[in-house]
Order: sequence, then structure tokens, then C-alpha cells
Amino acid sequence: MSDPSVPAGDRAGAGAATDPEATTVLADDPFQGEVAALEAALAAANAKAAQNYDQYVRALAEFDNYRRRAARDLDAAQRYALERFAQELLPALDGFELALANAAAPDVKSLIEGQAATHRLLMKAFEKAGIAELDPTGQPFNPEQHEAMVAQPTADQPPNTVLQTVQKGYLLNGRVLRPARVIVSRAPDA
Repeated sequence: MSDPSVPAGDRAGAGAATDPEATTVLADDPFQGEVAALEAALAAANAKAAQNYDQYVRALAEFDNYRRRAARDLDAAQRYALERFAQELLPALDGFELALANAAAPDVKSLIEGQAATHRLLMKAFEKAGIAELDPTGQPFNPEQHEAMVAQPTADQPPNTVLQTVQKGYLLNGRVLRPARVIVSRAPDA
């Protein structure tokens, strides 16, 4: 006989553990297949979650390694960016030092030849570094590349034409490193 102090719902659960008839009732439970399917789905979802977490941890470690490598490469690039250009300038420096050492010699022709050779070395180093000379004499004035020092009236050239380059400009890979300082034409006064 059942204990009247235990509620009816609790009595079924309490007796199920000790009553062999209750286990047969649970074995015939129509939801048992669904429970097994849900448990299998849960196990598959847990396995997929573990796999995704493993991939996440690996991706995070790979990204961290990439970030460190990129920072190291950037540091090296900043530190040694001018190395090749400096190596190109060293022969020009040697030429200047040789000219200074021979400055006491009265041979003006060799001094001029030495300066011309040093100039060629500098221009070659600039060319290799992507630095181009900007001498716009005779070309239309371009405010993005030229700095007008004076506007001179003239009838020989159309207005806004560069008459003379006072100081050459330079481009670094197509970008203005220093604008050319120029004298620009303007219409004559009437």
C-alpha cells in the first residue's frame, strides 16, 4: 500500500526505482526514441562546438603570430628603409671628399670634372630611389608641382607659362617632394 503523506506524483517516481513493473512502463515510453534522438543531437552539437572552439583558438593564435610578424617587419622596414639609398649616396660623398682633399691644387679643370662626376653619381642615386628632377621651364604653370615666386608680364609667352625655374623641384615616385620655384608669365599691362 502506498504512503498517503507522499503526493501522488512523487509516489510514482519513488516507486519507479524499486518497482520492476515501473521500469517496463518506462521501456514502453513512446517518447524514449525522441529522447535518444535529442541526446544524440546534443552530443553532436557539443562535438561541433568543441571543434569550432578549437578552430577559434587556432585562428586566434595564428592571428596573434601574424600581428607580431607584421610589427617586426614594419619595425625592420622603418629602421632600414634608407639603407639602399644611403649606399647609393656614399660614392657621391667619396667624390666630395676627394674634391675637398684636392682643393688646394690649382687645376680648375679637374675640379670641375670632379664636381660633374659627383653630380652624375647623385642623379644616378636619385633615379634608383625614384626621385625625379622637376624643371618646368617653358611648361604651363601647375600649382600642384610649382611654387610661383614672381608673375612677370611678357608678350613672348602665353599667360601662366613658366618663364624660368629659380629652384628645381623633385618628385618621389610621382609625388611632390619639393615644388619647383618658378617665375610665371602674365599678360602685359595694358
